[in-house]
Amino acid sequence: MNAISDTLVSLGSLAPGSSGKVSMFDETDPEMVDRLREIGFAEGLDIELLHQSPFGGDPIAVRIDVMTVALRREQANLIKVQIV
Repeated sequence: MNAISDTLVSLGSLAPGSSGKVSMFDETDPEMVDRLREIGFAEGLDIELLHQSPFGGDPIAVRIDVMTVALRREQANLIKVQIV
């Protein structure tokens, strides 16, 4: 692996069209992390940022495996992604 693929970034900081794998969660908001897990986010899953509102606003559309989910950027920032 190279240094770029080893770097973890928050899902909310990705540009549309970027993809990666869910690596971990920022546990600063455990209740929100629990909700994200309940709707299908888990370590090791493929993820792609499909769309964001104009000017980097909310919401963003994310494909996780075969499911598409809309998230607020604040929620997406709790998900740490390894770029592939």
